[in-house]
Amino acid sequence: MANVRALAAQTLFQVVDKGQSLTTQLPYASRQLPVKDRALLQQICYGVLRYLPSLEHYCQQLLEQPLKGKNRVFQFLLYVGIYQLQHMRVPSHAAVAETVNAANKLQAPGLKGLINAVLRNFQRAQETLEASANAIPVCKYNHPGWFIKKLQAAYPEHWEEILTANQQQAPMWLRVNQRQSSTTDYAARLDAEGIAHTLDADFVDGILLTKPVDVQQLPDFAQGASSVQDAAAQMAARLLDPQDGEHILDACAAPGGKTCHILELADANVIALDADGERLKRVDENLKRLHLSAQCLEADAANPDNWWQGKQFDRILLDVPCSATGVIRRHPDIKWLRRATDIEELAALQASILDSIWPLLKPGGTLVYATCSVLPQENTEQVTAFLTRTQDAQLKPLHDQDTPEKPGLQLLPGHTDGFYYARLKKQ
Repeated sequence: MANVRALAAQTLFQVVDKGQSLTTQLPYASRQLPVKDRALLQQICYGVLRYLPSLEHYCQQLLEQPLKGKNRVFQFLLYVGIYQLQHMRVPSHAAVAETVNAANKLQAPGLKGLINAVLRNFQRAQETLEASANAIPVCKYNHPGWFIKKLQAAYPEHWEEILTANQQQAPMWLRVNQRQSSTTDYAARLDAEGIAHTLDADFVDGILLTKPVDVQQLPDFAQGASSVQDAAAQMAARLLDPQDGEHILDACAAPGGKTCHILELADANVIALDADGERLKRVDENLKRLHLSAQCLEADAANPDNWWQGKQFDRILLDVPCSATGVIRRHPDIKWLRRATDIEELAALQASILDSIWPLLKPGGTLVYATCSVLPQENTEQVTAFLTRTQDAQLKPLHDQDTPEKPGLQLLPGHTDGFYYARLKKQ
């Protein structure tokens, strides 16, 4: 089992120090393990990224100086060991022994004594160390300081709830393919398989599983009966309200969950556009599993001159590139890969895409603007500015408080992921 800890340390080093995405690094590491050990690897990597500032703080107190250079990966091995002792149900003697043995796998047996000593000292001083960490906001909440400040400004009454939700394991929602069965019929099939779940009247296509399961256990998953998609993301296609025969653009479409949902709801002519050719392959895979078809197009939404054929769209779903600060619980590396300066750059890109895509919409057509962000700069402020500078854009309210001054619907992480939607009509 020591191999799991060694791979976890290497993966975390690649993410935190080298700026790699956990989404790319984790599958690479998992392939080096037997199937039974992969869940443990994921649990450790997610956990260390969730509690990184606290773990760094403990090591600052327990080491004379941080491990650097070729020994840097062992700094992450210490985080792996401390995370197990503090947050996992692994017996403490096993957590220490397996983490120490991982030094052999990483070809540094000479560091075993140091790793053992640090982990033992953490056990002895755990209460004192935790109290000192809780006195530092970044360690108490385990989020970067710039992000905590932005949340405090935007959500003075809810910022702590958002930070707490970000530290939880994300729930597993299913989207039922309405072409194959109703939500209640599929729920009955889950009952028959003994898969516990709940329904929610606010999400007509959605089923919330009581605990995550392997998709292979889901009835007819391979045949396209259901998909894994958070309830907040399921709102996109429903708000777009596609109709049979319409010409629809799903801009920034990868990995394709929303494209497929549009086609589950209507026999429409859909173009799924994305600038990333590799991610566009996922759209194609999802369409095939669900027995649906769309035109997949590798192109940049911000430059329609390079790909648009001149026929305006009845509806456009614009799920723009964003900070992804609403899905931190699913991607804890976002906290450490995202920088405060990124938000302004992303907001500028979103404005550019909105302005470029708007002329492609027919008069009378609907555009749904979406992000998986909780930051007003990318959401309400973005849409307010667009409405101000765009004469033929009209807000179609999604609720009673949805006004041009404070437009759209903001969902915060908790029951669903954090998402934002605004619906616009071209006059």
